[in-house]
Amino acid sequence: MIERYSRPEMNRIWSEENRTKTMIEVEKEFVMALAKEKGLAKSEIAALSALKGSRLLQKAKELETKTNHDVVALISAIASELDGKAPNLLRYLHYGLTSSDVLDTALAIQMREAADLLLKGQDCVLAELKNLAKKYAMVWMAGRTHGVHAEPMTLGIKFASWYAEALRGKERLLRAKEVVSYGKLSGAVGTFSQIPETLEAEVCRNLGLNFEPVSTQVVPRDRHAEFIQVLVLIAASIERWATEIRHLQRTEVLELEEPFASGQKGSSAMPHKRNPVLCENLVGLSRIVRSYSQAAVEDISLWHERDISHSSVERVILPDACILLDFMLARFKNVLAGLLVYPERMKENMDRSHGLMFSQRVLLSLIDSGMERLKAYEVVQENAMKCWQTREPFRSVIAADPAVNKRLSKKDLDRCFDLSAYQNSVERLLERAGIKLEKK
Repeated sequence: MIERYSRPEMNRIWSEENRTKTMIEVEKEFVMALAKEKGLAKSEIAALSALKGSRLLQKAKELETKTNHDVVALISAIASELDGKAPNLLRYLHYGLTSSDVLDTALAIQMREAADLLLKGQDCVLAELKNLAKKYAMVWMAGRTHGVHAEPMTLGIKFASWYAEALRGKERLLRAKEVVSYGKLSGAVGTFSQIPETLEAEVCRNLGLNFEPVSTQVVPRDRHAEFIQVLVLIAASIERWATEIRHLQRTEVLELEEPFASGQKGSSAMPHKRNPVLCENLVGLSRIVRSYSQAAVEDISLWHERDISHSSVERVILPDACILLDFMLARFKNVLAGLLVYPERMKENMDRSHGLMFSQRVLLSLIDSGMERLKAYEVVQENAMKCWQTREPFRSVIAADPAVNKRLSKKDLDRCFDLSAYQNSVERLLERAGIKLEKK
């Protein structure tokens, strides 16, 4: 991934140096498991542990130009480094293993570490959303469907909805972390023909992994595809929220606005511009993450017990998806932390529809008064359309209709247009999302 969208800690996890170091760790744990049976000295194992990933990586790259095989090149690089220092260990290095035993087990460790870092990012977003939901629990705004005013709601409810969705994303990511935390050391075609099952169980346990119940020569790629799908869903959630902020930042709406830093420029031509570039960037990055979904699913189908058609794909999509989502989570957290909220503008916008947002309250009151539902709907809609055309307050228009005023008193209509009727469920909705308001 390009530097612009990369953060150091996630970059480190997916670096070639860390990949090499993790593969060495798998080989070390394997020879440690073999040590007692094969009589390997602790000093020789310590020599393997002391090898530097950066040095080995460089040597392995040089050897790969001849071997055209990255794991053979790494084993050869280790052998040249330990030549004369650990003769017994070198005899049993990679003993009975196939390349995928090391590659897939190391990849599982990288995905687990990446998931942990993404979970931290998700927690930061959750914390910001919870704070916003509490802070704006009773700040009224127009709820919209199809881009049109529907009924009153609060900004706190909107943030609570985002929080509940983010919580689901975290739960999915926790499950996905478990799904990909599976290694395999079962040898060629996965049949344990050269090494016992007990070694696989011991090595995976020491590495903090589960072992694949029945592998082929590789860990089945449905696990990796599920992991990518979860990253896609989290990115899609961020895209949804960023799109909402973008809409609410439009000049004719201007209820929310992403942070605009001192010295920031919105346009090279128009000095007044304050563009939602952060949220637009998040929408674009989500498209990239989403594009990896198909490639991950196509990686599931391999020939027989394995081929390497998946290898080139996941060397791109797994690091890139994790690096991009890590960046997206950090950027969105900063958007939320600096979000500008304009409650007065929300009130102005609610008034623009002249009270039409209360039409359902009037409809239900007429039904409760004994009017047949279809008739009540017809009466309310006819007055609503008149309000659209004349721009008179809906309260005045509906009150002047004889079919209404003979059934609903002034007090009845006052109740229909009272915002407090909508606030009874606010606290409960936040609680349902997992957010408890402090009692005053």
